[in-house]
Amino acid sequence: MSQATKRKHVVKEVLGEHIVPSDQQQIVRVLRTPGNNLHEVETAQGQRFLVSMPSKYRKNIWIKRAWATEQDPVSKKKKRGDFLIVDPIEEGEKVKAEISFVLCKDHVRSLQKEGFWPEGFSEVAEKHNNNRNRQTQPELPAEPQLSGEESSSEDDSDLFVNTNRRQYHESEEESEEEEAA
Repeated sequence: MSQATKRKHVVKEVLGEHIVPSDQQQIVRVLRTPGNNLHEVETAQGQRFLVSMPSKYRKNIWIKRAWATEQDPVSKKKKRGDFLIVDPIEEGEKVKAEISFVLCKDHVRSLQKEGFWPEGFSEVAEKHNNNRNRQTQPELPAEPQLSGEESSSEDDSDLFVNTNRRQYHESEEESEEEEAA
């Protein structure tokens, strides 16, 4: 099987399949990735350990780790990392589980509705959903049109607003002051 075909099947499995954790499996949150296909995770009870990524996910599925907030990088508050379903490994000393499934937002919502979501992660998922709702695209102030003047086809600023860039609005007064100086 070619690499592209393998990737297609793995991605289809992760995005399309609805899964419920068994009695042995548990839901964990990714904290960091120390390397070598290992991820440090945390359970809902606060226990931390390493999990390994199976070879079928390597270079096909990317996992986000939790990271410190940009506003306060010194604090230990973590933003949401991806959630995983892991199978325990009995003989592991450092690596205590293996990733069996990567949960996306839709999986998390369905697990919450069905009551399989751990209580320790309920507040994390709710905060993440609330932050997403608040981060809507800012609206640009509408420019008043003079009667008889139609919008020119040269002004394409309202067609696309790149929210990844800071929007600078320069008034005519500021530009006139700069030219006079």
